[in-house]
Amino acid sequence: MPSLDPATREALEARLRFYRELGLTDFYRRPVDASQMLTSAPGTESSNTKEQALITATMGEHKTSSTVQESTAIPPRKTISAPPQIGTVVAPADRESVLRLIREDIGDCTRCALHKGRNKIVFADGDPNARLMFVGEGPGADEDAQGLPFVGRAGQLLNNMIAAMGLGREQVYIANVVKCRPPQNRTPEPDEANTCSPFLFRQIDVIRPEVIVALGATAATYLLGQRQPLAGLRGRVHSFRSSKLIVTYHPAFLLRDPRQKKEAWADLQIAMRELGLKPPSKPTS
Repeated sequence: MPSLDPATREALEARLRFYRELGLTDFYRRPVDASQMLTSAPGTESSNTKEQALITATMGEHKTSSTVQESTAIPPRKTISAPPQIGTVVAPADRESVLRLIREDIGDCTRCALHKGRNKIVFADGDPNARLMFVGEGPGADEDAQGLPFVGRAGQLLNNMIAAMGLGREQVYIANVVKCRPPQNRTPEPDEANTCSPFLFRQIDVIRPEVIVALGATAATYLLGQRQPLAGLRGRVHSFRSSKLIVTYHPAFLLRDPRQKKEAWADLQIAMRELGLKPPSKPTS
């Protein structure tokens, strides 16, 4: 591909992130004019027809192509590490201290390349005895600066989603697949996610939430140990370790395509049914 100017490259990267949140994680090289791709940026009213055609063409190639040549902006097809055995049960009174030990075990981590560009390790946030846990992909710029997950614009939307479920942020537990910010918020590489995810599994085993909500394709991939389009994972309850797992869109994707908020709410309602929750009543005027 010829050299691209920064604006064009940024638009292409945004498009790839858009497809990734749709669950399209395998891309194949084909003679496509980059300028034509950019004319249908996500969120524009004129983009629907071209966008759907490109999605259809990509998924069709996924079924028939025998020569795989993946984009460098998408994680290569590498083995996803098998999750560790489920840890022993930790008494509720001891969970906070055991989580602190896991954080100490991470230390000033240099286990993968992500440490080179990070500001702060983003461990987690919330109640160690939470019934509900959210798992995202990785920290962004705001999270890297503050050392807490989901505190930027996507975090504000997640807070609203939690409130719509009748809960407060302090009542849930929030973590990510990787605990250091990937450069330019790119998708974590498989070796990075495989290196960091064992700490996430340990957190899950300590908290033992009744329900886990995987936010986006990356979280779903590394929790369930399989690559599958998001559409094939949503709308049902998965058994995961000692919890029930529900898959939905990442809040960052919902900011780019608010039309999918209704679908995300349907996913959250599945989680609410599993937890026996009802949405808060709207105040009468």
